[in-house]
Amino acid sequence: MNANLDVVPYANAQTQTQTQTQASLTSSAERASRVLRHALDNGLLGAHQPAAGFLDTDGIKDTVRALHAAFEAAPDVLHTFAVKASSLVPVLRLLAEQGMGCEVASPGELRLALDAGCAPSRIVLDSPAKTHAEIAEALALGVALNADNLDELDRIDALRPADCVSVIGLRVNPQVGGGSIGAMSTATSTSKFGVALRDEGARARVHQAFADRPWLTRLHAHVGSQGCPLELIAEGIAETYRLAEEINGRLGRRQITSLDIGGGLPVNFTDDTVRPTYDDYVTALRTAVPGLFDGRYGLVTEFGRSLLAKNGFIAARVEYAKEAGGRRIAVTHAGAQTATRTVLMPGAWPLRVGAFDADGRPKSGPAVPQDVAGPCCFAGDVVAEACALPALEEGDFVVLYDTGAYYFSTTWAYNSLPRPAVHGYAIDGATVRCAPVRDAQTLDEIAAESGVRHADELLALGGAEPLS
Repeated sequence: MNANLDVVPYANAQTQTQTQTQASLTSSAERASRVLRHALDNGLLGAHQPAAGFLDTDGIKDTVRALHAAFEAAPDVLHTFAVKASSLVPVLRLLAEQGMGCEVASPGELRLALDAGCAPSRIVLDSPAKTHAEIAEALALGVALNADNLDELDRIDALRPADCVSVIGLRVNPQVGGGSIGAMSTATSTSKFGVALRDEGARARVHQAFADRPWLTRLHAHVGSQGCPLELIAEGIAETYRLAEEINGRLGRRQITSLDIGGGLPVNFTDDTVRPTYDDYVTALRTAVPGLFDGRYGLVTEFGRSLLAKNGFIAARVEYAKEAGGRRIAVTHAGAQTATRTVLMPGAWPLRVGAFDADGRPKSGPAVPQDVAGPCCFAGDVVAEACALPALEEGDFVVLYDTGAYYFSTTWAYNSLPRPAVHGYAIDGATVRCAPVRDAQTLDEIAAESGVRHADELLALGGAEPLS
């Protein structure tokens, strides 16, 4: 690690380095540098592979342990991982080995969870648009299922086999409000998710739905994720808990036996500090819902981003450095295709950016305001504006920190740019070891996805004469 005081290992257009401690700078920059050097030495990154994602397997294990420890007092809890946060089979396998189940929201995600070795009894299917076939498959497998609406319960009535072992719940929207990012807030008055509890007559209809179906034994609510304060999340769970108590009380039996409280722990993207923590989350729950951990209800969680975000980064080569209108611009291979949310919603999803030289070492020198742009062919493909970093040059590398969830695992196929390879890594003393998670996409695979096999099919439809 270069000790030069001018080193600015990473910066962010909104939160510059003065908000970060030197200790955190050293930690992130040094770990990234060691992995970059290993990747460059072993051909995992370079001119031929200009972008890649990296996941810290030890960090993931530590984060899972922190989650389990925070909920240790709960006598019956199933922690599931939201597969949409990292739809990569080796990652799901690693999480399953650490005691995690899977929360899935599509046939594809269900397939990935099963391929990763997750037992059907530890999988929960959530989706607002389940087809008859998807419902039937889940019930046949014994996968838990949360109906999104009352009409879906009617479908389950018709499809549920007599020997069904699936735990079936109903998702409700407690309508407690939204956080600072509307797209991440799922408990607003008009959210598309769940049964809106505060709409006229809705609560009574939910009561009746449970009265009519003794096999309906779970309530589910998810208030939102990034941008939602813990107090808001806890308020939504408290409302769901009160509804469960109402229903069981009115029925005179303990029909609802478990609560799926969703996930949504926000992630701090401004520095290395993990905040809020799972302990903070549990404290907020205990304050809002004192009886939640007394064992009357089994609990299910569905965390995603908070488990992986800080355990991964994207590395990308700087292809060009240029000036435009007095502004310095570093054109890299990590843009909207791998950091879609940050490019399209920069105010909501700012990322820290690290500057490294062609050998993978942190760059030194005075900080220079510069834009870090991506390769996509539209003007807005900028990951960060006016980042204070040592001047980036052709052949250098940038690192986008805290991108272990959603970013490189869920790429956008804009411009038919190939999906980057993803590697897991572990650091043991002086040794860095990497393992493949996903291979880089080939041009042949891009062509196959783009219908090359059917290249002549439209010509065969006939019709207008070809142009001469």
